[in-house]
Amino acid sequence: MALSIFTNASSMASVNALNKSNSMLSTAMERLGTGKRINSAADDAAGLQIATRLQGQTNGMAVAQRNISDATALMQTAEGAFDEVSNIMYRMKDLATQASNDTNSKKDREAIDSELNSLNDELRNIMGNTSYAGEKLFGASGKFANDLNFQIGTTSGESLVVKMSDKLNGATGAVNNASGGFSELETGSYWNSASGLITLADDDSQASVDNAKALIDNLNTALDSVGSVRSSFGATINRLGHTAANLANMKDNTDLALGNIRDADFASEASSMTRNQMLAQTSMSMLKQSNSMSGMVMSLLG
Repeated sequence: MALSIFTNASSMASVNALNKSNSMLSTAMERLGTGKRINSAADDAAGLQIATRLQGQTNGMAVAQRNISDATALMQTAEGAFDEVSNIMYRMKDLATQASNDTNSKKDREAIDSELNSLNDELRNIMGNTSYAGEKLFGASGKFANDLNFQIGTTSGESLVVKMSDKLNGATGAVNNASGGFSELETGSYWNSASGLITLADDDSQASVDNAKALIDNLNTALDSVGSVRSSFGATINRLGHTAANLANMKDNTDLALGNIRDADFASEASSMTRNQMLAQTSMSMLKQSNSMSGMVMSLLG
């Protein structure tokens, strides 16, 4: 290699090596600082596109998981209300069965009638005032009056439609109607506190017995209807539970795939940083040595 003042090949080679080492050192330090392997599109153009799609999916799954939790809470609120309706109707049936027995006096039946009326009032209260997040659930203006659409996934097609209006249609209105009666979820009156299926004011005890027996039959039918509604709620709650479990599995594996593409390998990047620090130092030292070679020209002219 010729000795030249204008062209110092050794110096240029050292500069190039120094620039390369500094660039790689900067990249390694950025990745260690952010924890991400891809910090800009230039780092991995194809990987960034894949990571962006996976990030969108996992973010949507996290929101869908919250949606499922909210939907489950809503359904459990409604089912819990009908659980209490069942308990009240059990007691009403017990009272009707007791009133059917001729060992009761008129005063006894009046006491039974008083409790039945109180229970009936609470049935109307439950059906009319059960709410979730400030919105009533039952009745013509309740949430279940229309189909409910629960978004349980990241795409528009991943939704769960709950149709309860057929079984709940008219329930609140029937419970809170002017006669004060509790009505079957579809049709038919079970207990009417105005006219009274048990006519306790009547001196004819047989009429009271007949009305009490009719109430027993009506309550049996009502309990079947309430059981059907609770079964539908329970089936939906179970389905939401399975959906949540599957969604959690998908999200975990999507996060894993995203991490493989986007996240920095700290062990590898730490090694790269140390290596490039050493290379930068040696390149700097060689640059100093190569620059001093031009001074050798003067020794030839001495």
